[in-house]
Amino acid sequence: MSGILFHSTNRQSPPVNLREALLQGQAPDRGLYFPEKFPQLSLDEITAFAKLPYHEVAFRVLSKYTGGIIPDADLAAMCRDAYNFSIPLEVIYDRVFLMRLDQGPTASFKDFAAQMMARLFGRFLREDGRQVTILTATSGDTGSAVAHAFHKIPGVRVIVLFPITEVSESQRKLMTTLRDNVRTVAIDGKFDDCQAMVKQAFSDPALKHIPLSSANSINIGRLLPQSVYYIYAASRLAQPGEPIVFSIPSGNFGDMMGSVVARQMGLPVRKIIASVNDNDAFPKFLASGVYQKISPSRNSVSNAMNVGHASNLARLVAVYGGQMDETGRIHQQPDLAAMRRDLFSTSVSDARTVAGIRDFWSRFKLLLEPHGAVAWQGFLDWNAVESLGDAPAVIVETANPAKFPEEVEKVVGWPPDVPENMLAALKLPEDFDRMGADYGKFREYLLKAHA
Repeated sequence: MSGILFHSTNRQSPPVNLREALLQGQAPDRGLYFPEKFPQLSLDEITAFAKLPYHEVAFRVLSKYTGGIIPDADLAAMCRDAYNFSIPLEVIYDRVFLMRLDQGPTASFKDFAAQMMARLFGRFLREDGRQVTILTATSGDTGSAVAHAFHKIPGVRVIVLFPITEVSESQRKLMTTLRDNVRTVAIDGKFDDCQAMVKQAFSDPALKHIPLSSANSINIGRLLPQSVYYIYAASRLAQPGEPIVFSIPSGNFGDMMGSVVARQMGLPVRKIIASVNDNDAFPKFLASGVYQKISPSRNSVSNAMNVGHASNLARLVAVYGGQMDETGRIHQQPDLAAMRRDLFSTSVSDARTVAGIRDFWSRFKLLLEPHGAVAWQGFLDWNAVESLGDAPAVIVETANPAKFPEEVEKVVGWPPDVPENMLAALKLPEDFDRMGADYGKFREYLLKAHA
């Protein structure tokens, strides 16, 4: 049996196994589930990953958490089925690489987690004869990735909330053109409003009779699969035992926490660069030790990162011995000296984001979208403070440039090529509901949907 249990960051709920952590999404005390201890990967195991295909690396990492819950042969088949697309690692210069996580069905890094979560949910629900409604708030890519992954999965109903004015047309159409068990709700508000409504629904006694779960990065099922691509990249780009640098565009900090999980499992990591847009609560906290969330969140061209309070900071703070509740209040300070040793964070303005796209194309003939450009500028900020030397570094590109055609064309003068699956979605008719940022109305909507 697996010894891995998951406890709540709010410390008021009993620990649970992976199955329950996944199906519940958020802990009853409104905290986030996180492993009580991390299974370890040896350097020999990591080195051996260099010769394995991605789905096999995913199996070997995730099996550390699923022992006694999913037979290895079944998990291996799920990984093979989920990861049938490429993970390009492109040379920028010297030993600095661009990891493109945009080759999945919705051209976003969210596909890595959503595809595996859908298979896990489907299996657990089938075994238990249960049904669940997945509530998800999206600032751009989560909604479409979750909607596609869970589309037509038996026993699952999906409801996605998104801020109507803050997602791109392709991001919106990749989810609003689906039907069947998927409904999308446009909110006249911001991503933080959507996220707050989802969180409130989970703790609302009036909805206790509805089995709710989440596919946002508040669900631990998002973070564990997202740890795999950091391990995969390091096994191929670093020498055995050589620490690597990652620069990651960060909004709700789920992607960045995947790299933290990888490091906690034993991956040698020199520095994790959390590159943010104008929503700069985290770099200010890292510098000062004082956390102040941004409300309302600030609009930036890197729209998927328009998050005024990142849910996953509760997990990051917990890794460093502190405690932060779901509102952003710190009850116990983390070890800030250790955080500053391991992490670097910087805020990248829209002007610098646009300049990053232009300069990257001009220098390297590689095309970035706004979120990857934030990661690139964040890497340059860190490298100005601490020399990379001849160490390996990875810039994370989280979405296909075709998801942001207007922004990219404005900078480079031509529209990016559109992947086939996106072209198909753009031609389909949309169907979505709309409401204000009013939790009472959303509660009525849920009750009516489950009457």
